[in-house]
Amino acid sequence: RFAGWPLKVAQLSRMVSAKEAEETRAAMASGDLDIVVGTHALLAKSIKFKDLGLLIVDEEQRFGVAHKERLKQLKADVHVLTLTATPIPRTLQLALTGVRELSIIATPPVDRLAVRTFVTPFDPVVIREALLRERYRGGQSFYVCPRISDLAEAEEFLREYVPEIRSVTAHGQMPPGQLDDIMNAFYDGKYDVLLSTTIVESGLDIPTANTMIVHRADMFGLAQLYQLRGRVGRSKSRAFAYLTVPPNRTLTPNAEKRLKVLQSLDSLGAGFNLASHDMDIRGAGNLLGDEQSGHIREVGYELYQHMLEEAVAQARAGGLDKEEGEWSPQINVGTAVLIPDTYVADLDVRMSLYRRLASLEEHAEIESFAAELIDRFGPLPGEVKHLLEIVEIKRLCRAANVEKIDAGPKGCTIGFRNNEFGNPAGLVQFINRARGEAKLRPDHKIVVKHNWPDAEDRLKGTRRVMDELAELARGGSGA
Repeated sequence: RFAGWPLKVAQLSRMVSAKEAEETRAAMASGDLDIVVGTHALLAKSIKFKDLGLLIVDEEQRFGVAHKERLKQLKADVHVLTLTATPIPRTLQLALTGVRELSIIATPPVDRLAVRTFVTPFDPVVIREALLRERYRGGQSFYVCPRISDLAEAEEFLREYVPEIRSVTAHGQMPPGQLDDIMNAFYDGKYDVLLSTTIVESGLDIPTANTMIVHRADMFGLAQLYQLRGRVGRSKSRAFAYLTVPPNRTLTPNAEKRLKVLQSLDSLGAGFNLASHDMDIRGAGNLLGDEQSGHIREVGYELYQHMLEEAVAQARAGGLDKEEGEWSPQINVGTAVLIPDTYVADLDVRMSLYRRLASLEEHAEIESFAAELIDRFGPLPGEVKHLLEIVEIKRLCRAANVEKIDAGPKGCTIGFRNNEFGNPAGLVQFINRARGEAKLRPDHKIVVKHNWPDAEDRLKGTRRVMDELAELARGGSGA
């Protein structure tokens, strides 16, 4: 691309000889090199840049959080552009909350056709027919296995059931030179089928390869399957992807969800929708830690989202003091508080309901929201009732200046914001009335002892306590 320009470009990966790699590293440190294209090899501690200005990360989903932190450490003020068809949940969450800017390329190339996707129990006849059909129309096929140990069995299957085709095997433990020769031979059309592991997941562009068989598709992640499917259908021909599962084994619920999502999203440019489903299945991850996925169990999704938006808004406004802005209490009662997908199936609708919940302030608004849910989706399941109860408790916490509540089977602890309560005399009366069931700890937290064996009791008990404290804070008797 840069032929004729005064730019020096080099490559750094395990495919490069040791001597060439050493020369490239030296040129990067001295500034003689303008652009270096590389793999994870660029993250090594021995790598030094003279003046790094732009970092482009392609196939971002292949890098862990630790890798990205290492990239950040290379230089504080470097411009970063990340590219991916399937962002991991944590990255998508960063984009959706405004921490990172996002742009979507949704327009496919002219004449590009969507890949037909089939989820099917493994059937030798179907696989044979698919591979032969591709060969007879002058094309090539991929046969992908999840583990290197599965390749021998797949080789045997191809020899026995599809002897007419020429196949070659490739995996990441092969010597670089041999792997390079195999890939070049396949690209040149010397083989009909490339039998491989997930090393073909990204970076391959072979226009004549338009059929893909994925062995044990239930063992792959959603983004992996989408990336694998993207290896076919890269020309004007119609491509086919067969995701095979064991014929006599029950799939895990998450595996079943992943395959259903992939089969339903067969239109072009569906990567963003697919990543949204992936975030829904696996959770949004921890933006302050290194978990790429998983639910924010400590505070619940809607509260976490609300707190995150506050922090982003404050940072953009020049870091306003948090005391002056809006604040959110933390409530932990040890129970599931969410809108399950069995109640509201559509992800976008669920997200919008969470956002509305986060903005409810009055008791009447919460009641009205509950009535709307019943009207639109039917009777409230237990998790949604608990969620609405938590939102009600949150409203009372704000009225009573309570920053945190932890409720368990034996009672709850209550922490006040800045250790302040609007009616100290009323608080003393509250503790005296409790007859030993409530006491003030040296760290200014109140401990209320009660027998709340299950989540329902904890929610009702916490609500009663907070009703009383909110009434006291407003200047009432609280009795």
